Amino acid sequence: MSVKVLNGKRFAQMVIQGANHLSNNAKTVDALNVFPVPDGDTGTNMNLSITSGAKEVKGNVSEHIGKVGSALAKGLLMGARGNSGVILSQLFRGFSKHIEAKETITSKDFAQALEAGVQTAYKAVMKPVEGTILTVAKDAAKKAVAVAKNEEDIIVLMEETLKEANASLKRTPDLLPVLKEVGVVDSGGQGLVYIYEGFLAELKGQRIEDIVPTTTMNELVNAEHHKSVHSAINTEDIEFGYCTEFMVKFEEDKVKANPFTEENFRNDLSEYGDSLLVIADEEIVKVHIHAEQPGDVLTYAQKYGSLINMKIENMREQHSNLLFEEDAYPAPKPEVNKKREKFGIITVAMGEGIAELFKSIGAKAVIEGGQTMNPSTEDILKAIDEVNADNVIILPNNSNIIMAAKQAAEVAEQNVAVVESKTVPQGMAAILAFNPTGELADNEATMKEALGSVKTGQITFAVRDTNIDGVEIQKDDFMGIADGKIVLTNKDKKLAAKELLTSMMDEDSEILTVIYGEDVSEEDVEELVSDLEESYPDVEVEVHNGKQPLYSFIFSIE
Repeated sequence: MSVKVLNGKRFAQMVIQGANHLSNNAKTVDALNVFPVPDGDTGTNMNLSITSGAKEVKGNVSEHIGKVGSALAKGLLMGARGNSGVILSQLFRGFSKHIEAKETITSKDFAQALEAGVQTAYKAVMKPVEGTILTVAKDAAKKAVAVAKNEEDIIVLMEETLKEANASLKRTPDLLPVLKEVGVVDSGGQGLVYIYEGFLAELKGQRIEDIVPTTTMNELVNAEHHKSVHSAINTEDIEFGYCTEFMVKFEEDKVKANPFTEENFRNDLSEYGDSLLVIADEEIVKVHIHAEQPGDVLTYAQKYGSLINMKIENMREQHSNLLFEEDAYPAPKPEVNKKREKFGIITVAMGEGIAELFKSIGAKAVIEGGQTMNPSTEDILKAIDEVNADNVIILPNNSNIIMAAKQAAEVAEQNVAVVESKTVPQGMAAILAFNPTGELADNEATMKEALGSVKTGQITFAVRDTNIDGVEIQKDDFMGIADGKIVLTNKDKKLAAKELLTSMMDEDSEILTVIYGEDVSEEDVEELVSDLEESYPDVEVEVHNGKQPLYSFIFSIE
């Protein structure tokens, strides 16, 4: 049995099979998203993302493989959740763009499309980190291109591609120190391997229930303790300092003198920076890029038309270096504003009380989210429409939501700014700095600056034994996390809270906000507040019932 030509219907079945196989193994991928806080959601995010792509494919099955690929890219874009889901959407966006004009493809076409997907994904990440899903995709694509030079059978090509993907996956701990420290492979890379296994099974005519994963859990996890990989890789060294967004309205005489193609335009702009996204139609092209010389980018773009909706921000001034952050949790759905407003602020919250708190200080919409349910690009786009405002500001309050928020901002029709808050206290500080009479760019700069004015403390529990950063942690211990770093553990929840605050409070502390979770009694809160008022008589203490799960206490120190 061999497959030398791949059409749209067969490829559609490959996508569906890959999505189903990942779905069946999503919990395994979650388990690799290693950290004793129960926030393993890479498998969930990738599953929801590829499922959205597969759903779009099912509704647009065609013999024309290019049309099926376009449907996959659209579905993935709208359903992308979390960093892993956004990167996955970019891999298949580049793949689909490469084959969009083809009715069928050969092994060489398939390999080149994989390579195109890798190039697109790397451009979409501001600071690519090796040892992640990006590396697995890159190594697999490189192998595919090499094999395709002498192999026409797409089944053989996929076998070799999968073999290299697995080999690359096993090498990830050698590239990313945090993986080696805790003895696991990269969770996003494993998710991609499951998708590729589904692809191969369909090509071979195998049923989804007969697919045996090419790696076992014991091979994937070589230690009893875990640590959050993707939280660690979100720490960014800013190489290109200016977030530059603009649109070019095509002018006939300029386009005639400089014929426009999206691919060439994107390739040319890629030389100026990274995190590049280009979306074009017949009238305009929209651009987002992180560049060091934004003036050069704008000068180049003017070759094709007039510049509109320009926005440039200095990212170095707002950069915050955190390792771990809390995830969002379901909150009330945003209400539609009837009157068109100048501004609308969207935030993500976990817990009914936190959602209400954000609304009370100015949020127009609160997106539902959770430890294993980051909002998708489509969820964020819906909220953007629902706030009914000319200018929208998004506060993700979690590092794993930032990429999806930025992706939504790129495709939204409104003017959208993403203020990269990574914790609830940061989101609160940012929203309190908002000036309703100001302009979008000024507000974005002010709100980003406010992120650094607050310290975040969290008390949560461990779900397994581990040793992280020299801190011995036992299952069910309460952990104190200061600005993303685990600093202490204690068997007693209240003692852990007191010890954490002692380590974080200083002579400059003026306001302490205590947000307590659903596992904390009013008596516990009263006792803690009484101790705080006695220990810190000059500090103003505010208390709110956040009703959040998983985190007993969230502290904001200003």
